[in-house]
Amino acid sequence: MSAAETSTQQTSTQQTSTQQTSTQRTSPQRTSPQKTSAQQTAPRRNGRTGRRGKTGVYVLLSLGVLVMSAPFLWMALSAFKTDRELAASPPVWLPTDWTLAHFSRLLDRLDLPLYFFNSVLVAVLVTVSNLVFCSMLGYALAKLRFAGRNKLFALVLGALMVPGNLMLLPLFVLMSKLRLIDSYAGLVLPFAAGAFGVFLMRQFMQSIPDELLEAARMDGAGEWYIFWRIVMPLVKPALATLAILTFLGSWNNFVWPLIATNDPGKYTLPVALATFATDPNQSEGSNGMLMAGSLLVVLPVLLVFMVLQRYFTQGIATAGIK
Repeated sequence: MSAAETSTQQTSTQQTSTQQTSTQRTSPQRTSPQKTSAQQTAPRRNGRTGRRGKTGVYVLLSLGVLVMSAPFLWMALSAFKTDRELAASPPVWLPTDWTLAHFSRLLDRLDLPLYFFNSVLVAVLVTVSNLVFCSMLGYALAKLRFAGRNKLFALVLGALMVPGNLMLLPLFVLMSKLRLIDSYAGLVLPFAAGAFGVFLMRQFMQSIPDELLEAARMDGAGEWYIFWRIVMPLVKPALATLAILTFLGSWNNFVWPLIATNDPGKYTLPVALATFATDPNQSEGSNGMLMAGSLLVVLPVLLVFMVLQRYFTQGIATAGIK
């Protein structure tokens, strides 16, 4: 083999290796746009999937709201229907002839202003007493150091586990011995404070920094001043939550007012409506009047919830955070 042929083969070998090296260097550059496009497509797919999931959740929640609100809507609309529309088959949802006849007939047969006053008085007194007493005990359990504090809190937790119906007989015997049957005091005092309210306020007050209270004590503030001027303004969401739940429970309370009152002049709205519904002399053809009375019972609760809704949401979200 001549020297020229040998040099030609070496040259071709070097060119081949150079082409392979350049191919290896350029191959990542060719595939990198493909990887980039795949990386850009993945978030789009995830975003579409997330939006579809949110849409499905909203649809399910909307259906749940419709199912839960259907009885209330039926009651509210039926209060303004005529007797013919109430007895129609198939049922009629929207009244064609809106009427207030059921409300006027109900006012003629029942002393609604008196029963409404009784319900408002009892519910307001129970709510205010719970806000004051439960806040005091919750503050003591959360921020004060005294012997038996943990045992007292355990007693509160134990009271939460006792069904309320088991306490009806002891409460009735106690109110009878105190001669408070057929009185407003007998309707209010058994529910002036509750274990749930104490637990709620104690958990919320634990989130208040101890340094803030210590600074107030160093400035010469007493516990009474600290409680009313510093702690109470900071726990407005918890107070609103407790106020709504207590007012709702007291307003809708039926069993205890039925047991503790024999005088119709002390009846609350739920007891008066139940008595009216079971009286054959008055309840004949009274479906519309019962719907009207039920609507009157529900409206104050809705009004209270609408006024305190913002604080109620904050109280539920932050209660228990330490």
